[in-house]
Amino acid sequence: MIDHKLPPSWQALAPEFEAPYMRALDAFLEAERVAGTRVFPEDADRFRALELTPLDQVRVVILGQDPYHGEGQAHGLSFSVRQGVRTPPSLVNIYKELEADLGIPRARHGMLDHWAAQGVLLLNAVLSVRMGEAASHQKRGWERFTDAVIAAVNAQPKPVVFLLWGAYAQKKAAFVDDVKAGGRHLVIQSAHPSPLAARTGFFGSRPFSRANDFLETHGRAPIDWALPETDR
Repeated sequence: MIDHKLPPSWQALAPEFEAPYMRALDAFLEAERVAGTRVFPEDADRFRALELTPLDQVRVVILGQDPYHGEGQAHGLSFSVRQGVRTPPSLVNIYKELEADLGIPRARHGMLDHWAAQGVLLLNAVLSVRMGEAASHQKRGWERFTDAVIAAVNAQPKPVVFLLWGAYAQKKAAFVDDVKAGGRHLVIQSAHPSPLAARTGFFGSRPFSRANDFLETHGRAPIDWALPETDR
C-alpha cells in the first residue's frame, strides 16, 4: 500500500492520493505485494527524495526514469545507491562529466544524499519497480504524480534548474516555465548518461557548471557537487 504521509513541505500534493489514478496505482501495488513480488525501493524509501529536499528549498531537479531494479540498489533517490553498493554505470558517467566540467574527482561511492540535502531534488518519474524488471511499473500512475511534483516546483517563486537527461525525462519539460520562453527556470536537456547514450550528447554538456552559473546569477547559492567520502 502507498504510504500517504508526505513530508510537511509537500502537503499540497496530498489531494493526488484521492484521485482515481492514484487509487488504481494503490490497488496495483497491493496486488504486487499479495503476489509476493519484490518491489524496489522499500516502502519507507519511496518518497525519500521529497523527504530530503523540501519544496521551498529546491534549487536543482535531476530527473531519472525509474528506480534501479537490482537487489540493494534503489533507496528513493534518482541515480543514487547506498554506501557499499557498486556505483552503477550511469552514475559513473555522471561522475566523469562532473570531473570534466568542474574538476571534481570521482567519488568512491554512489550515495547522493549530500546533493539532496542542498536542494537537489533527485526524482524518478516512476517511483517503484519490480526486482529485475526495468520499467515494469511504468504507465501505472506514477508519471501523473511526478508531473504534479514538477508542477509544484515550477510554481515556486525562486528560479530552479531542471536537468533533463534523455528523452523520457525531457517529457517533463512541458511542465516548466523555461527562461528560453520567458519563464524563470533554466532547463538543460541532453542525452542520458547511460553507457548506450552518454557519448551522444551527455559528455561535454557541462550541466553542473551551467546550473551553478544560473543559480549565482539569480542570487541563489551554488551547489557543492563534491561528495564527501563519509556520506551515509
